[in-house]
Amino acid sequence: MKDKIILITGASSGIGWATAEAFSTKGAQLILCGRRKEKLEVLAGKLDVKTTILTFDVRDKKAVFDAIESLPENWKKIDVLINNAGNAHGLDPVQTAKLEDWDAMIDGNVKGLMYVTKALLPNMLSAKKGHIINIGSIAGKEVYPNGSVYCSSKFAVDAFTQGLRIDLNSEGIRVGAVHPGLVDTEFSKVRFKGDLQRAKKVYQGIDALSAADVADAILYMASAPEKVNVADLVLLPTRQANAYVSNREK
Repeated sequence: MKDKIILITGASSGIGWATAEAFSTKGAQLILCGRRKEKLEVLAGKLDVKTTILTFDVRDKKAVFDAIESLPENWKKIDVLINNAGNAHGLDPVQTAKLEDWDAMIDGNVKGLMYVTKALLPNMLSAKKGHIINIGSIAGKEVYPNGSVYCSSKFAVDAFTQGLRIDLNSEGIRVGAVHPGLVDTEFSKVRFKGDLQRAKKVYQGIDALSAADVADAILYMASAPEKVNVADLVLLPTRQANAYVSNREK
């Protein structure tokens, strides 16, 4: 990983932040992307490697392409793209869910991931090499109650990853995805609109994954020899069996 250029979306918190820290220990150069510039600056200040910051919302197609195009030439030859940005909004049945929550999830988790991928592909194609790692979810493998649209968005990530891997197979570009189960981050705080008590209950009695656990898996995938593509990796806490069955401590 030393001196390779890694672009991470959603780097201002959670899995993205931890992933930046993990890659920095291997001497990678990091492009830190997110909406909160001040958070990205704090992260960059903590890392003992070359970094650059791009501030944009993945849901904004023009902002995505403008940001990628604005990179100096010596930062444009990106070796690894980590599509991490995304969120859940609400936990409601279809009949009572808010349309703005649906838009936020589809626009961020699906369209945003696609926009960033499309923006970066020309340079990878010209180099005939590269690695794209999409952060999916166990919710992209199994649907759980009241999660219909969030699960739909993550099923779409899984399908896009598989299709992308087929399309790029002849181009020397590796494509894979990590699908975590319960990870103790800001995820539930955002899903429940800042309701910290409700968010905390999601992880009670489960010994959830940490952001660093997922970052380790991402680093493992990216560090595999070029002839090896870890195509699909599901990562669960030991106490979690699938998307909706967990053995919680009483």
